[in-house]
Amino acid sequence: MKVLVTGGAGFIGCNFTRLLVRTRPSWKVVVLDKLTYAGRTENLDDVAGSPAFQFLRGDICDPAAVAAAMKGCDAVVNFAAETHVDRSIEEASSFVRTDIEGVRVLLEEFRKEHRALFLQVSTDEVYGSVETGYSLETDQLCPRSPYSASKAGGELLAMSYHHTYGTPVVVTRASNNYGPFQYPEKLVPLFITNALDGLQLPLYGDGLNRRDWLYVEDHCRALLMVLEKCPSGAVYNVGGGFEKSNMEVTQAVLEAVGAGPDLIRYIEDRPGHDRRYALDIGRILKETGWFPLVGFEEGIRATAEWYRTNRKWWETIKSGEFGEYYRRMYQDRLGQSRGAVPE
Repeated sequence: MKVLVTGGAGFIGCNFTRLLVRTRPSWKVVVLDKLTYAGRTENLDDVAGSPAFQFLRGDICDPAAVAAAMKGCDAVVNFAAETHVDRSIEEASSFVRTDIEGVRVLLEEFRKEHRALFLQVSTDEVYGSVETGYSLETDQLCPRSPYSASKAGGELLAMSYHHTYGTPVVVTRASNNYGPFQYPEKLVPLFITNALDGLQLPLYGDGLNRRDWLYVEDHCRALLMVLEKCPSGAVYNVGGGFEKSNMEVTQAVLEAVGAGPDLIRYIEDRPGHDRRYALDIGRILKETGWFPLVGFEEGIRATAEWYRTNRKWWETIKSGEFGEYYRRMYQDRLGQSRGAVPE
């Protein structure tokens, strides 16, 4: 089996790539990544020397780069995407380009040859805010941010190729991931790294927005099972089963880091902030036998320890492009007090 992992230098993609190299030694793994701000080659340092691994730098919107990367591949797992809701609110065009047009380019190349499966990795945010109950794969999509709308567009386009051309496609919709190598713009790594440095934790609104949390290694195991076992045309929710408010997550982070609640700073909520996401994961449990292994508290502790022992990885990020982004997003909300905003 030869697999193309697009976006494989990003957070979930690099964890998935390492899982393939570690557990499927007979497979060949090709990573295609544009290396935008959240994609880093050092995320793949521990597999770079493997003869089963190849890295190519390229954009999924570039047909030539996609054709070169996909040559001889049996399957494609598409992680390549712009993913941060806050950035999509600032500037939506790159999200539409990568998350929809990029998927089209991949699918066009994929269907030129007989291949096994195109796995489109999506998000629970496509369901929109779910006030009660749990989202089923058959529920109507109701995305409410430019990010979630672009992800919905990408997965709908993928499924349209399945129905129109017979392209073997499967879509997965995952809940909030956390774990090693996550770029520190997202809640868990942002709060862990801020707390380690004694900086304030900018908590949106009243802190009661609720999400389901999934440790990244559990997600990657689910994707591998889907890749190997699941029929074309299927959609699977992938969740951890740990629904928490943002305040509960913040408290778990503070406990794991050994910091106090005085670091919490409530700030103005972002526009259109969905109140709750929650997934029914019965289908993937029944059809693959997968289930999450890592509990929430265990996962948060492990994640905090990873950031504690890998300071060089995230300090480099926070001193670069991220610093400008952080000040733009939070400086006015947090104020100018010392320790509020990283230098």
